[in-house]
Amino acid sequence: MVNKMVKRIKPLLFSAVLLCFPFSFSGCGKSAADELSLGEANEKPADSNETTNKEYSKDDIDGNSQNYDEKTDNSYMAENGGFDTPVIEKRIEKDGKIQSYLTGQWLEKEKANKRPIAVMIPNNTPALPQYGLSKAAIIYEAPVEGRITRLMAVFEDYDELEYIGPVRSSRDYFVYVAMGYQAIYCNWGLARPYVEELLRSDAVQNISCAVEGIHNPSDEAFGRIRRPGYATEFTGYLFMDGLEKAIKRHKYETEYDSRYVPPFIFVDEGYRANYEDMEDAAYLYPGGREENSGGYGFYNPYFEYDEKDKLYYRYQNGKKQMDEYDNSQLAVSNVVFQYCHGEVRDKKDYLAFGVHGEGDALVFTNGKVIEATWQRYGGDATPAKFYDKNGREIIFNQGKTWICNIWEEYGEYVEYE
Repeated sequence: MVNKMVKRIKPLLFSAVLLCFPFSFSGCGKSAADELSLGEANEKPADSNETTNKEYSKDDIDGNSQNYDEKTDNSYMAENGGFDTPVIEKRIEKDGKIQSYLTGQWLEKEKANKRPIAVMIPNNTPALPQYGLSKAAIIYEAPVEGRITRLMAVFEDYDELEYIGPVRSSRDYFVYVAMGYQAIYCNWGLARPYVEELLRSDAVQNISCAVEGIHNPSDEAFGRIRRPGYATEFTGYLFMDGLEKAIKRHKYETEYDSRYVPPFIFVDEGYRANYEDMEDAAYLYPGGREENSGGYGFYNPYFEYDEKDKLYYRYQNGKKQMDEYDNSQLAVSNVVFQYCHGEVRDKKDYLAFGVHGEGDALVFTNGKVIEATWQRYGGDATPAKFYDKNGREIIFNQGKTWICNIWEEYGEYVEYE
């Protein structure tokens, strides 16, 4: 087996958005264990300079803000990667079902039109296993302080779940990603200096447990489950019956509005986006195979592609990453490595990532790797979109997607083979 390694010391495309937070590397020596002592469920402001939100715009990009239910021109498909594959152009109802914006798969119309929820979930070893992740349509993973990763699971079909979790605290870059999916954001705790005003604003509709810094709490949605041997911070869960009560009490809109922009273009039913001319990639290592301080190296996660069912299976700590809900291994149809510029904000090692603008990406689907770029210039209410080297939007295979936020400055560790 030939080892193919992607080095990103000098990325093909530098991020167009520079964060306005000062660099401070005093927190770089923290271990994953240190993360447990940060007290993030009731955090107080750290010693840091005030930050300023940047405005993002680009004259020649409209954020692909067309309505998904309108016909689109996909005539480029015959030239895209050497394949000619139909895509889902217009959602048509069949037997009470339509195709999901988030997976492309058939789903009851009520669920497919319902705004998703985006739930913050810890991913460090002392918190495992998580409950309900196998039901998420999209899993977004990004580094946090302590140089481990945290997950934000985006759910549209969660009716059969009694609860999801454990639930952890908010970081603003996760909030901004959730806003791009028009998701209702769910969290227990927050990094106050960087999230408090954002969650308090009218721009974010959130379901948050009552802690210091939360001004519109939803305690009816949260509760604890006894987990002998687990730290208290890993016993808090989001309960579905309480979630629905909180959404109604806050009078949140429950369906996508007319401005909604789907995050992906999916291949149509009965077809595969094969990308036959692209390189094979069956093993994906977002942090490489050696420990590094960029977030993914601590627990050495990787994905393994199964040719039989066309899914990427997730491993962590050398073991299968399992869902406690149904004892299944986490698996998705598509994996994306999205390279983002990152900075250390303060002495607590809180991080910032540029999730607006543009940057490099790798898209893995059907056992292939596509060198890509991502762009997000349509504002907070639009998601990042992914394009091939010719500037054409990438076609995803139907199913779930896992997006790894790769700290661009540590991109040299990324490997696939």
